[in-house]
Amino acid sequence: MRRAVALAARGALTTPPNPDVGCVVLDAAGRVVGEGWHERPGGPHAEVVALRSAGDAARGGTAVVTLEPCDHTGRTGPCTSALIEAGVRRVVIAVADPNPVAAGGAATLRAHGIDVELGVLQDDAERMNARWLTPFRTRRPFVVWKFAATLDGRSAAADGTSRWITGAQARADVHRLRASVDTVVAGVGTVVADDPQLTARPADEHVPPGQPLRVVVDSDGRTPATARVRDGSAPTWIATADEVGAGADGRVDLAKLLSMLDERGQRYVLLEGGPTLAGAFWRAGLVDRVVGYVAPALLGAGDAVLACAGVTTIGEAIRLDVSDVAVVGGDIRITATPREHRKA
Repeated sequence: MRRAVALAARGALTTPPNPDVGCVVLDAAGRVVGEGWHERPGGPHAEVVALRSAGDAARGGTAVVTLEPCDHTGRTGPCTSALIEAGVRRVVIAVADPNPVAAGGAATLRAHGIDVELGVLQDDAERMNARWLTPFRTRRPFVVWKFAATLDGRSAAADGTSRWITGAQARADVHRLRASVDTVVAGVGTVVADDPQLTARPADEHVPPGQPLRVVVDSDGRTPATARVRDGSAPTWIATADEVGAGADGRVDLAKLLSMLDERGQRYVLLEGGPTLAGAFWRAGLVDRVVGYVAPALLGAGDAVLACAGVTTIGEAIRLDVSDVAVVGGDIRITATPREHRKA
């Protein structure tokens, strides 16, 4: 199952909005004879890829899969049928499928005489696939806060300049990340100050084409008519307090905003707003993952990467569990999860 989880993670940038799934097939003697992962929407599911790799050796064997095999026909056929036809004797599953459209695979397999075991390395598989599981369990999109900062935590210099804190390779990595989500959220302060386009321009040919929905959190409706987010290159929603509803502070109610996005079918949000909006998301407990790009540079003054997050003493610090650290060009990318959100 650990191998299946690792395989599933390979599709992180290309499978959205589908889940990340990995599968390992063992023959009747317990030897690995096939592996696979879901690579892209519309492509074969992990079980099908692994079974094709295994061929006749799968008969009488075991399929180990990170998510309950689907039991419906969408762009591809049901994985339960593929497993039954392959003649596997046993299926080991990490996480039950919360999607009512696709769920029921375990029951179908059992009805055909296949031994099914659920819950193996469930926590590991849930952490890996939290991006997909969270909307089904919380009725809001999964939120990733992305930031770029200097080593001393500055997002801009004292004169307000912020281009470019990180190098070209880190910026290209951000575009791959942006291309994997269905929604990008920024605050009106960032739009007014920096006039970002907020489109995905990945150089990686393996990243699916298309643009995420651009959402500007603009309580008072002051996004300029000439702002690049209004350029028509991607769908855009200027979310005002009048439309969404206001919180206690009179600004856009962020929980309601995410609920409205969920109702629109948006499941995966990249938060790219400035420090004020990021702080508001943290205060509301609406951040599920952090992807930080840290440049080996010092400014000593200027805007901090995060404004008030509701922390007043060291005991209230938001603690994160680091899941990945990578060197990207001359910068460091850190991926982490808030401890209270470790399980989706």
